[in-house]
Amino acid sequence: MATILVESVSKRYGTHLVLDNFSLRIEHGECFTLLGPSGCGKTVLLRLIAGFETPDSGSIRIGETVVAKADNGVHLPPERRGLGVVFQDYAVWPHLSVFDNVAYPLKLAGLPKQAVRDRVLESVALVNMTGLENRLPSELSGGQQQRVALARALVARPALLLLDEPLSNLDANLREEMRFEIKELQRKLDITVLYVTHDQEIALALSDRLAILDENGTLRQTGTPLEIFERPADLFVFSFMGVANLLPARGEGDACLVGRQSLPVQPGACPDGARRLAGFRPSDVRIDRENRDDTPCLRGTVRRASFLGPVMDYLVEVDGSTLRVSVDTHEALDRGRVFRDGEPCVLRFHNLHWFDAPDAAKAPPAGKSPLADVAAAKGAGA
Repeated sequence: MATILVESVSKRYGTHLVLDNFSLRIEHGECFTLLGPSGCGKTVLLRLIAGFETPDSGSIRIGETVVAKADNGVHLPPERRGLGVVFQDYAVWPHLSVFDNVAYPLKLAGLPKQAVRDRVLESVALVNMTGLENRLPSELSGGQQQRVALARALVARPALLLLDEPLSNLDANLREEMRFEIKELQRKLDITVLYVTHDQEIALALSDRLAILDENGTLRQTGTPLEIFERPADLFVFSFMGVANLLPARGEGDACLVGRQSLPVQPGACPDGARRLAGFRPSDVRIDRENRDDTPCLRGTVRRASFLGPVMDYLVEVDGSTLRVSVDTHEALDRGRVFRDGEPCVLRFHNLHWFDAPDAAKAPPAGKSPLADVAAAKGAGA
C-alpha cells in the first residue's frame, strides 16, 4: 500500500520559506496532482516525498513506514522508499541503449541476469517500446525517450510513482497521448501516482483528485477535478483553473448592477450595498443578436471576433468591462451567432460564481485573472 501522509511539513532555503506547516493525505491507488503557479513549492514537496530533500519540521509516511521525521532525524534514502521518479528532462543516459537504461536500477540492486532481462522486457512492453530495446536515445523521439524514463521508473515495480512535469517538453499531440497512457498504467498496475504540474488541462484529465497551491505554497483546495472546477473554494482557485471572466457588480436595493445594467441573479447573491465579482467561464455565456424571449440579459458590443477552429471566441464589452465568450462553431453557424467586430449582442449566463470584491471596480480584462500577473512573473517552471 502506498498511502502518502504529509504532516505539518515545513521547508526553508535560507530566509525563503517554501512550505509552512503543510499537510496532505494521498490515498493508495490514486492519481493525485499537485497544481499551482511556478515557484509555489510543488516540486519541493515531491522531492521531500522522494527523499532528495529533508523537511525542517514535520513528518512524511509512505504506507506504514515513516520515511522522514524532522524531530528525531529519520530520513530513509530514496532507494529504500519503494518509489519510481520521472523528471521533466527525461535523464536517460545517451551512451546506453534502451535496454540498459531501463535495466540500470535492477543491476544496481544485484538481480540475476535472467530476472533483469525478464523485467526490462516487461517494462518496455508496458510503455509500448517493444522492438526498440537496442536503440540509443539519439535514435529516439522525445516522446520515446520519455517512455524510456517511465519504463525505468516502473521496472523495480514501485508502489508509488512520482512525476515532475514529465510531459512539458513534448508537443501537444504527444502530451495528450502520454497523459492517457500514464492513467492507464496507473490503473493496470494499481499504483499511487503523484503528478506535479502547472498545466490545468493535464491535471483535469489525469487526476482522481488534485490539490491547488497558491504562490505562497498554501493549500487552497483539494478535491476531484469536477469539484474544483465547478465549486472553487475561492477567487484564487477559480482564476487559476482556466480562462476566468470577472464582472464587477454592486447591489442597489433588489437590483444587481453591472455598470448601468441589471444583472439577473439568484436572491442574496449581490445584496444591497455589496460590491462583488461575478465569475464565469467563456462557455458559461450564451451570446445572441437580440433578446428573443424577453428573459433578463445584458447588452454589449463585440470588440473582437476570432475563429479558433472548433469554437468562435468573442471579446465583448459590457458597460466598460470586457469578457470572453466562446461558442461552438457549428452552433454559431447554425443559429446565426457568427459576429463581426463592432456588432451589438445580448448575453445570458448559465452559471455564476460569486466572490467578495472590495475593489470590484478594478476587475481585470476579460479572461485575465487578477492573479495572472503573479503567475506570469514567475515563468513556466515549478
